[in-house]
Amino acid sequence: MKIRKSWYELLKDDFEKDSFKNLQIFLAGEREKYKIYPDDDNVFSALNAVAFDDVKVVIIGQDPYHEPNQAHGLCFSVLDKTPIPPSLVNIYKEIEDDLKIKCNSSGDLTRWARQGVLLLNTTLTVRKGEANSHQGKGWEKITGKIIDLLSKRQKPIVFLLWGANAQAFASKIPSWHLVLKAPHPSPLSAYRGFFGCKHFSKCNDFLAKNNITPIDWH
Repeated sequence: MKIRKSWYELLKDDFEKDSFKNLQIFLAGEREKYKIYPDDDNVFSALNAVAFDDVKVVIIGQDPYHEPNQAHGLCFSVLDKTPIPPSLVNIYKEIEDDLKIKCNSSGDLTRWARQGVLLLNTTLTVRKGEANSHQGKGWEKITGKIIDLLSKRQKPIVFLLWGANAQAFASKIPSWHLVLKAPHPSPLSAYRGFFGCKHFSKCNDFLAKNNITPIDWH
């Protein structure tokens, strides 16, 4: 698993803990028996796409997509030329309504990550066809540490917390950051308040007020 040096330096003590070593043993066994997503080189794609000091926005997902040609290490994102999943379709709908722009036809959100959006799943791997199959195996300690480190950073960050899983982090985030909460954008819950939340304009307004370049969400 490849990881950007700046993130490795922040997390190296956690990588030495028994919990992470046990996670690695678990993953090695899983990859021998099953197809695991994303590929090993893409597990830390979210961190590799944006340096710690460059993070402007954090979006927290649950676990990777579990069907072929989808997961590549960024939450809600799918590989180019892959059909856009329903949750991302709804995210695009809200962006277009909120910002009055037309979103890109690709579901690959690397273009956001390169601008400073950390697209972090709480669990970074999953077994093919089995959602949540790697929950509780140790990833949560690493991703929880990442959120903790970002929360302590003095430079303001926007945290977009969609759904109960992401909102569990809210109490850890100090008031100098902006925390925006809404239901998850999945078809099951988007109509309960995700649509109309206007998180993308609120996010960019906050960034601009703090002299940080807003995100181009197209």
